[in-house]
Amino acid sequence: MLGYGSTDMPAEAAAYSTKNLCSDLAALLDYIGVEKAVVVGHDWGAYIAGRFALWQPDRLIALALLSIPYVPPRDRYVSLEQQAQYYPFFGYQLYFASEESAAEIEAHLPTLFYTVYRTPDSGIGGILQEGGLRQTLLNAPITEGCILSDQEHSYYVSNFRRGMIGPLSYYRTTQVRFEEERVIFIVGEHDKTCHPAAMEASKSLIDKLMIVTLAGKGHWILLEAPETIAQEILRWLEGLSLTSDPVQKVRL
Repeated sequence: MLGYGSTDMPAEAAAYSTKNLCSDLAALLDYIGVEKAVVVGHDWGAYIAGRFALWQPDRLIALALLSIPYVPPRDRYVSLEQQAQYYPFFGYQLYFASEESAAEIEAHLPTLFYTVYRTPDSGIGGILQEGGLRQTLLNAPITEGCILSDQEHSYYVSNFRRGMIGPLSYYRTTQVRFEEERVIFIVGEHDKTCHPAAMEASKSLIDKLMIVTLAGKGHWILLEAPETIAQEILRWLEGLSLTSDPVQKVRL
């Protein structure tokens, strides 16, 4: 995945958005000439694999998720701080998302891998909670109990010597990932082909769904109300804050 191994390592966190990563995976399949694949992912890889099933279903044979369950799109933004408050073992993610983490971790790479690659009965819980990992990394390094062999440990350290900004950027995409999943549905008030139950099902399946009903219109809304549809879509797009550049305009 982006930022790991010998891949590119952009400095901007937005480059590591889930949609970008899924597009990368699809492009990789194109490059190696594979139409469909069994996708296997662990940790962040599991999260990305789950979204790959949503956004690239035609490229998927089956899905294997390891350690991280499928998480559906949320109906409201939950910050990383809120997530860590709800589930304290996510506290380490606050450190990974912080500005100072990259330089500090790069200066203590061997200690990092000794610390995080541990068995569940080796005190890992305290390390995962807020402040625990940074305290251990900088002031109380642990070398005993690591599940990596010396060869594996050396391999990890050598591969991450080029920088940690890539892997750590995944933890800085909480807002970006939330904003990626959005849908507008426009329907004519008298469209007999749109069953009310189907619309209700859409509400339950698509959390960030905006529904616009055009009064007095039927099924052929592109002919009945083309200007209204354009205005509604443009208004919706402007509300999404697709760009921070005030000069850039959304065109339809």
